[in-house]
Amino acid sequence: MQSCQPEQLALFDVPEWAHVVGVFDLETTGIDVSTDRIVTAHVGLLDATGRVVRARDWLADPGIEIPEGAAAIHGISTQHARDEGCPAPQVVAEVVQELRTLLDAGIPVVAYNAPYDFSLLKFEAQRHGVEPITDPSPVIDPLVVDKAFDRYRRGKRTLEVVAQHYAVRLDGAHNASADAIAAGRVAQAIAGRFASQLPGTLAELHTQQVGWARSQALSLTEYFIKIGRIEPDATVDGAWPIR
Repeated sequence: MQSCQPEQLALFDVPEWAHVVGVFDLETTGIDVSTDRIVTAHVGLLDATGRVVRARDWLADPGIEIPEGAAAIHGISTQHARDEGCPAPQVVAEVVQELRTLLDAGIPVVAYNAPYDFSLLKFEAQRHGVEPITDPSPVIDPLVVDKAFDRYRRGKRTLEVVAQHYAVRLDGAHNASADAIAAGRVAQAIAGRFASQLPGTLAELHTQQVGWARSQALSLTEYFIKIGRIEPDATVDGAWPIR
């Protein structure tokens, strides 16, 4: 069970746009956004203290085998998904609708490494004949914002590590619900810590994240070329919040 002490978050002088945030996370069959499938999903809503005020979870039958490596991470086997999961088209349609409701209301949706989740959902929607979300906004990506304001901090930037850095408890990592809620609370913690430096409106924050993500991808491209991880003419995709 994922939890933290929400009353501590209330002590932060967070910008008004962080008072109510949506949260979104997927667990999937793999890491290729164009071909892999949704296994579990979570969409929820947090108040200004980080308390969960609305939550919805899904388990899907992805219609393909779930690789053992993926199952080892999120704990859902192919058989379990087939026995207990809802049809993928139904899950995709419902997740899209939940997110669209939040975004249309102007509520920011927090997604850690947003291009992964939103892009995979887009391809899943196209696959199942659901009208996709092609330009999600407003979105808050704690990974992008953390890198922008604490660029030179050493260490990994996984959700587990970053949550620990901001004193947000994360139990059950790689569970869609736990990860989504923790990411939302990390976003609120970042908003509190850097309140005086962050944009005053969601529109400004969203636009700045587009630029930050592009710059971060360019920097990562240079580093990967330097260590020989990618070819000199290759690039890291910096499109945000969807590819």
